[in-house]
Amino acid sequence: MAEVRRVQVTPRGLALGIVGAGVTLVGVLLGVQVLTQAGVLLLGVLGYGLAVLGAQARSANRGGLQLVRRVTPHPVSVGDEARVEVELTSAGGVHRLDRLEVAEQAARELSGSVGLRARVRRSRGRLTLSYAIHPVHRGRWSVGPLQVQRQDLFGVARWHGPLGPPVKVAVRPKVVRLDMDTRTASTDVDRAAIGTRMPAADDASLRDYRPGDDLRRVHWRTSARRAELTVRQDERAARRPVTVLLDLPDDDEAAEWSISAAASVALALLRTGHRVRLLGGGIVGAAADHHRPDVDGTAADALLDQTVDLVLPPNRMTRDAWLRAAVDTLGQQGYGAELVFAVVGGLDADALAALARLGDANLGWAMVRQGRQHRPATDDETHTLEALRRAGWRVAGVLPGEDVAAAWDRLLGAEMPVASLR
Repeated sequence: MAEVRRVQVTPRGLALGIVGAGVTLVGVLLGVQVLTQAGVLLLGVLGYGLAVLGAQARSANRGGLQLVRRVTPHPVSVGDEARVEVELTSAGGVHRLDRLEVAEQAARELSGSVGLRARVRRSRGRLTLSYAIHPVHRGRWSVGPLQVQRQDLFGVARWHGPLGPPVKVAVRPKVVRLDMDTRTASTDVDRAAIGTRMPAADDASLRDYRPGDDLRRVHWRTSARRAELTVRQDERAARRPVTVLLDLPDDDEAAEWSISAAASVALALLRTGHRVRLLGGGIVGAAADHHRPDVDGTAADALLDQTVDLVLPPNRMTRDAWLRAAVDTLGQQGYGAELVFAVVGGLDADALAALARLGDANLGWAMVRQGRQHRPATDDETHTLEALRRAGWRVAGVLPGEDVAAAWDRLLGAEMPVASLR
């Protein structure tokens, strides 16, 4: 949308123009020079105000006002605080910003019922507006454009309009830090659980050299024996990859809780050294790749960014199709070596059968939604929990809205060897 500052006559200016025109007319008809001069003077004041503001409006439309908007931190998570700072400067000092009136717009999801309380600092050539936002809902929400208004010295004319494009603020789901430190066993136990060969101790933490590996990690004795470069690897690199499956319901409260729970589980497993990916909710393509653990938080940021644009399914058919697509992706790429963590609700027969079969080749863990705060569990939800448990999944019933950490502890306390978490 083009930004246009329009010049308008204020009620005072309109009254001044009518009086000035009337006085001028009376002075001319009566031949009273003083009245004629007074009327012309009043019309001159109105014309001067319109001319000055017209020139300023044209300058603003040509970029005479420059705006920079910053959001810190960005992205921001639900429940956290971020600050928006808008800095407005006058190119060449044409505009006096200490007389400029400003107002900022922001989506209601960024402020809730509290509203925005802005602080404005002014000088002749610079204006800064800052305010805090407290996001209450995940997604991408707009701040801006800045609304500006200016009156002339006599208050007979004003110009107003939007300045600068709106900016989208990315809001991530609320994440709960989940404890895994005392719940896991060694990598060797995990290897034994899936029936893989136990490598010799000398080779257990070694892998082939890859371009970019630090040469200080080369294991020269093994490299000489194999006639190819071999490097020591972090013990965590031997941990199994993890897929977090997300089944999104069609009501907002349960969906947001499910996204928060899935993100919390994914980050907990990522911190312990697993390669993690998130499937479900329409996530396909490159977004379905595993994220490797790192030390700078890039993988965690990538996982959380995936959740920002998740939307609720428009109907049950779409919801089931998304879950089946996620299950198919895992079945094609999992190779029976993954840990699968699912956050699901009541499923139809086809989706449930497809999900249950994953437990034949992978170790499955599931939080199954059981009702809401205002209603008990449905037959589909109860059947899904029982069917997954019979299929060998480790299952816990959860209530959307409850503490995610409590649901996680309950899942870890279900019947399955805890050592399998590695």
